[in-house]
Amino acid sequence: MEASKRIASIGRAAELKRRIAPYLEACERIPTGFALEKEYAKNRKRVLGELGGTERDWKDWRWHMRNRISEAETLGGILNLTEGERAALEAVGAKYRWGVSPYYASLMDRDNAGCPIRMQSLPVMEEVTDTDAALDPMSEETSSPAPCVTRRYPDRLIINLTNRCAMFCRHCQRKRNIGCVDEAKPRKDMRKALDYVRDNREIRDVLLTGGDPFTLQDEELDWVLGELDGIRHVEIKRVGTRTLCTLPMRTTPKLAKMLGKHAPLYVNTHFNHPKEVTRDAARACELLSREGIPLGNQSVLLKGVNDDPYVTKKLCQELLRMRVRPYYLYHCKNVPGAGKFRTPVAAGLRIISEMRGFTSGLAVPQFIINAPGGLGKVALLPYGVARRKGGKLILRTWEGRFVDYSA
Repeated sequence: MEASKRIASIGRAAELKRRIAPYLEACERIPTGFALEKEYAKNRKRVLGELGGTERDWKDWRWHMRNRISEAETLGGILNLTEGERAALEAVGAKYRWGVSPYYASLMDRDNAGCPIRMQSLPVMEEVTDTDAALDPMSEETSSPAPCVTRRYPDRLIINLTNRCAMFCRHCQRKRNIGCVDEAKPRKDMRKALDYVRDNREIRDVLLTGGDPFTLQDEELDWVLGELDGIRHVEIKRVGTRTLCTLPMRTTPKLAKMLGKHAPLYVNTHFNHPKEVTRDAARACELLSREGIPLGNQSVLLKGVNDDPYVTKKLCQELLRMRVRPYYLYHCKNVPGAGKFRTPVAAGLRIISEMRGFTSGLAVPQFIINAPGGLGKVALLPYGVARRKGGKLILRTWEGRFVDYSA
């Protein structure tokens, strides 16, 4: 290589090092769950003490589901709740269920109401006072041609199996379906949903969702997947679960092995903050990956949780280390009480802009808005084709440079 080219290369490398320096400095202030293990261990002991559990119980996902925290008094024995939090727990609880798995509660900062785990889990008063929000922002109830089915696209659909979750996210788009008690869909309704898939040969992709399908018993989930395996035109199956984040002990070797026999099967999960990336979560992801199951992540853009570009970048990089591909970053839907989470659309575009080129393409999710009226997803990009000039395109790069491109 000519000396001048080497010198230019060294200069460019130095420029790139300067560009990454602010992020590397910020990373020191963005802890992951791995860095907080000692704090989480103390929290776990406090949670077990409050619930009368043992270390053996802690490893049992069924114990966590039986002991899901849903009373202010119990939660108050684990966290130092503010008066506002206590009032919201009582008022909102009379209208919408709330509940937190003991595991997810152990990730919460005991004293900080602004903890990103607390913010996702604990109700706010706006959930009962917000009159401008939409209970069904995606018009699912007018996109259901059969029981349990939501269909918005030509070749794929959703089958909703249960309203049960390990933790009820306060930004959930299906808050209206949580109800008062945990319920799996009746088997007769599931059969009608499967019959609909059989009768519509264009359906090649079926997503199982809820609620959270991983809260079903292994045998029930195995049955549904087996029925789909027997439908020749179904090419792939997907399962959406947040338990990898909120109840990772649910993913047992037995469950992973059962899922592995239903290939091709994809699992999408839902991490929103680096604090959720723990050793337990990594172990759950590893079990699924070993069975050949590709993993993806669908985050929701939440003000005060992950609307800092460095936080989302750190999360996505940590997910890749667990073999979880960042897939979507959703603009938060306008459900009751989600106003505190909703950002301008520009905030999501800024995050993608500050990730593209600054980290691996694998780490960059698509920024998605769900069109009103059940019209599906719209992907937004911060840059790309800036304008056309004669027979050329003017491209905008990740650094904000404009480049002519002969099309």
